[in-house]
Amino acid sequence: MEEILNIVQGMKSITLDEMSAVKLMNRIDTKYVVTEAQLHAILLGIKDNYYAQEVEGNRLSPYSTVYYDTPELTMYLIHHDRHLVRDKVRVRTYVDSHLTFCEVKHKNNKGRTKKKRIEVEPIPNIIDNPEAAAFLAKKQPYEVSSLSPHLITIFDRFTLVNYDKTERLTIDCNLRFENLRSGQTASMAPLAVMELKQDGRAHSLLKDVLFELRIRPFKVSKYCIGTCMTRPEVKQNRFKKKLRRIEKLKAISNQLSAVSSVKSVLNADS
Repeated sequence: MEEILNIVQGMKSITLDEMSAVKLMNRIDTKYVVTEAQLHAILLGIKDNYYAQEVEGNRLSPYSTVYYDTPELTMYLIHHDRHLVRDKVRVRTYVDSHLTFCEVKHKNNKGRTKKKRIEVEPIPNIIDNPEAAAFLAKKQPYEVSSLSPHLITIFDRFTLVNYDKTERLTIDCNLRFENLRSGQTASMAPLAVMELKQDGRAHSLLKDVLFELRIRPFKVSKYCIGTCMTRPEVKQNRFKKKLRRIEKLKAISNQLSAVSSVKSVLNADS
């Protein structure tokens, strides 16, 4: 991870305000799950053509998100059962800036996702906040009183934008889950989840690099994968293939890390 951070630190910086000005009018979103070795190779391939977002001197930003659902996990099951129209309710905290937002993500039957949010105070249950409760009653279809905290996701994020400002790339590392109902925890580390948001009309150097490295898109929902990992009794047939792929990638990454550690010891002794 230190080598990856060094590469990002060596990239030209872009401020949060400058990043906010990047408007992708014909946006296409694509997700990938990669090992540390793959991420290292990707960053080496794009580092001279992308800015790294810097906030208060930091390029690696910690995030904490609490997902809400009904007692029956209706939002999770709607996603699992491949419904095109679906919603997610979450409270996201930007740890460095001490900002917390109540958010609703709505996906329509054309695959488009829209996000609405309001800033809130970080309290244990956002439903107890009258302003947030009123916002949720207006922006999502579930009875607000039926929603409660279910899953916490914690991760560290790099955000990159290409020099032409036709795409943004978020890279989430050290991804951990804590289920507030089952008490179980899980992790996707040492894997990283990348999400590319690009102008569909523009050429993408990143996609060229991914093609050369034979890295394919991997549709993944942090909420759904985290739920599967921390609530193994829930319905998860649709996600079993993804879960197996994640475990395979984790095993490969751990093996490569072990080999690298051995080489370091041998080189130190020689």
